[in-house]
Amino acid sequence: MKIANDVQQKSFRNYQVVNPAISGKLRFRFARTKQRQERFMPKMRAAQIARPGGAFELVEREIPQPGAGQMRIKVQACGICHSDSLVKDGLWPGLQYPRVPGHEVVGVVDAVGAGVSQWKPGQRVGVGWHGGHCGMCDNCRNGDFFGCTVALQVTGISFDGGYAEYMVAPAVAVARVPDELSPVEAGPLMCAGITTYNALRNSGARAGDLVAVLGLGGLGHLAVQYAVKMGFRTVGIARGADKGPLAQKLGAHHYIDSQAQDPSFELTKLGGAKVILATVTNGDAMAAVQNGLALKGTLLVVGAAPSLTISPLVLILGARSVKGWYSGTAADSQDTLKFSVLSGVRSMNETYPLDRVAEGYDRMASGKARFRVVLTMEK
Repeated sequence: MKIANDVQQKSFRNYQVVNPAISGKLRFRFARTKQRQERFMPKMRAAQIARPGGAFELVEREIPQPGAGQMRIKVQACGICHSDSLVKDGLWPGLQYPRVPGHEVVGVVDAVGAGVSQWKPGQRVGVGWHGGHCGMCDNCRNGDFFGCTVALQVTGISFDGGYAEYMVAPAVAVARVPDELSPVEAGPLMCAGITTYNALRNSGARAGDLVAVLGLGGLGHLAVQYAVKMGFRTVGIARGADKGPLAQKLGAHHYIDSQAQDPSFELTKLGGAKVILATVTNGDAMAAVQNGLALKGTLLVVGAAPSLTISPLVLILGARSVKGWYSGTAADSQDTLKFSVLSGVRSMNETYPLDRVAEGYDRMASGKARFRVVLTMEK
């Protein structure tokens, strides 16, 4: 049986030379088998951006497989963040398309890759902005993972994010989600929550200090809640008298209408702010509060304004400072979620199913959402 021996002992390529007629039949069967396999491979829905400035495309993709050090997450909810415009509008240098945005991801572990031992299928998890780091460069060795100089990754930018039914993420970027939080509740806390909570707890303010939150939007409405629960004498600052009841509902002790009042003067009357957390993206609004800082006070910036004008004399004469704050790592996300459960802090959300992603994104971009927009994977 020469043919049988050839099949067993030689590669398929070599066998074609020995018997072209039979090799052609085998090629045909192999192609049909491959087509059947591809036809029945599990698929998922994903909302991708194919090019800078492009529209959202709801596409069907093969469910991705986790590699070494990675895990696959079955996504249940994903918040829509203003930073997703970096993908939508092509504002991130070197971004590769098509790309699935989304860095406020909550779901369950579906599969793990080689070398991942700390996570098991079925566990509730979340992924935020910080998508991973090398762990070996000088910054990482000093614990400043956000400053990784070798392999700093951002979820939804460096790799596909949570605008999909499944995603793959580095295990180091994944946080545990408490059972007390629903997927929709937890999603926005993976970015807006960690950004404001982590900034405040590292601000140097102590319980009883006057802390002001500039802006009562997607970030600010969470920041006020965290500030109150941390024991700060909390001031909400926003434009319009209509925001006063909201500030009161969130627990603020004082409200300043920056349209009708000079916010710096009003803060000074209250004794000056130890910290002003600027959540807005307007540099003029930030500049307007700088004189309201107490001696050695800090203007802590988490809103990405295009520019900011600060008086050197304000800084020098009062030993004041201006500082930015990066959101945080997976460990910080877990701390944020645990504190939110403990203290009752919750995001106010509007939900949209994945197939209405464009509508949800436009709602977020309009500034009219109250206060975060969250995608769900329901069909």
